[in-house]
Amino acid sequence: MDALLQWCATRVEPAGGQALSLSPVAGDASFRRYYRLAGCEPSRIAVYAPPDKERNLEFVRIAAMLREAGVHAPEVLACDSARGFLLLTDFGDSLLLGALDEASVDELYERAMDTLLHIQSAATGREGWHLPPYSEALLRQEMELFPTWYLEGLLALELAPEEKAMIGGLFDRLIASAREQPQVFVHRDFHSRNLMLLPGGELGVIDFQDAVTGPLSYDLVSLLRDCYIAWPSERVQGWASVFAARLTASGTMPAVPAETFRRWFDWMGLQRHIKVLGIFARLWLRDGKPGYLRDLPLVMRYTLEVAAAYPETAPFERWFRARVLPLASRQDWYRGA
Repeated sequence: MDALLQWCATRVEPAGGQALSLSPVAGDASFRRYYRLAGCEPSRIAVYAPPDKERNLEFVRIAAMLREAGVHAPEVLACDSARGFLLLTDFGDSLLLGALDEASVDELYERAMDTLLHIQSAATGREGWHLPPYSEALLRQEMELFPTWYLEGLLALELAPEEKAMIGGLFDRLIASAREQPQVFVHRDFHSRNLMLLPGGELGVIDFQDAVTGPLSYDLVSLLRDCYIAWPSERVQGWASVFAARLTASGTMPAVPAETFRRWFDWMGLQRHIKVLGIFARLWLRDGKPGYLRDLPLVMRYTLEVAAAYPETAPFERWFRARVLPLASRQDWYRGA
């Protein structure tokens, strides 16, 4: 932290003779570390993002692309990518998650979906550089975290060949659904912990360095089937339908039958939540971060509800209930799915 503070001191003037100082702020699931730089006016956010583990140049480029599209992304004031140091504008500490309740959710989600429309309209390339595609290989690689870290690592479940084949067939279906959708700018982690309430009422967007060009339903389902807060299925589908109409009106999506968009949305969420089960397990087993274990039951609930709703995915739901739930129910973090 001393080296980061010294670096900041060469780029920021102290206010009124104050000494610059760094204090940790809440981080995320990555290797990045965030600090508030005090003693300057206004305050700044200093970041240490290990250059061997984080995509720092991509963060700078993507921030510029989002800001050019009218998205309230942090401005990168300075960057030393070789050392992993960044200096950003400070969006404060008010996460969207803390403001969501029955009375506020409709209005706040409307704002979030306004923001998402701007994100999806953003250019996917800048100055000769382009977002990577959300390719079949990447989609499959993400879902493979589920058997590796959640089933085998966390639950000690050894899969039989026929179980592996069944899971592989599900992955094929989910990938095909994702790839047939219109491909747009995808934040890839668009949810209530990565949206900030700004003083003027706007929503600030953070943690976008893993953006890709991918399926237009991905960020929507990340928001509406958030891994950290849940809403009744009927409300979720209502919000999704409204957004689908806005996509068509904006020209982002051609008119498609309502059931087609619903399947895109549901199966995209299934892909994401299968991935997240693996990620949350890995955060504990590899990185020693137990806090995400308490969010596993909600992710499991989403997985089961969607899988049960379609004949093509129902065998996975039945298998999950028979083989996975009994093992999960013995875990300290389990509280029912």
